[in-house]
Amino acid sequence: MTIQLEGMGSIYNQIVTKRKRGRKQFALLVDPDKTDHLFLGKVAQAAQRSEVDFIMVGSSLLTNNSINNCIRILKDHCSIPMVLFPGNPLQISPLADGILFLSLISGRNPELLIGNHVVAAPLIKSSGLEVLSTGYVLVDGETMTTVAYMSNTQPIPRDKDEIAVCTSMAGEMLGHNLIYLDAGSGAKSPVPLSMISKVKEHIQVPLIVGGGIRNKTTALEACNSGADIIVVGNAIEEEQGAEKLLESIAEAVHDYA
Repeated sequence: MTIQLEGMGSIYNQIVTKRKRGRKQFALLVDPDKTDHLFLGKVAQAAQRSEVDFIMVGSSLLTNNSINNCIRILKDHCSIPMVLFPGNPLQISPLADGILFLSLISGRNPELLIGNHVVAAPLIKSSGLEVLSTGYVLVDGETMTTVAYMSNTQPIPRDKDEIAVCTSMAGEMLGHNLIYLDAGSGAKSPVPLSMISKVKEHIQVPLIVGGGIRNKTTALEACNSGADIIVVGNAIEEEQGAEKLLESIAEAVHDYA
């Protein structure tokens, strides 16, 4: 199989096309370790009904080697594109449709800037996955998140908008087709709105925002500040009311104007 060039595949084209039309997009982040098969099926069906744009699959740390099985279950219940959100090179599956090729540009850990990418490149090339080159910017979510601990990096302080802006601009100049501001899974607070707004002012590529978004109000605030794609994960992992919450946030993001 032949790899699709960054920025030229159907997933990225969908992102760019909807962005040009002023449409906000919603991505559901699924951690295979935290969801059972029955729950995955229910969430996938709710995502299909809600016209979720993408389902991201992955985690900073997996213990059950369940990526493939997770994607199979999700695909059995919906036709939404599956995009890998890998925490390491072991989280690569040809069953997905695309992969966020993440470079942790806010950190100084060389393995997460280029080292893991070298290891993963041959696997990704042979997989046929659409590659989405992504500058990943970790922001302080007011708690120690798994990604901060596992990556051995310091998140950008919440009151340092200028660092996030310069980091994002550098990522775009290096050729990343997406910038992802993330407060991390389990964050107490989402990415500050002023930071989203200022980063948006200084980059041309689509902006993804995730971490700490737990309801439609925080999702709409992120949209209003300039996020093109909203990512929600932890808030949906609680089975009580998960489907209704998913539908509520998706409706709010898609109806944003």
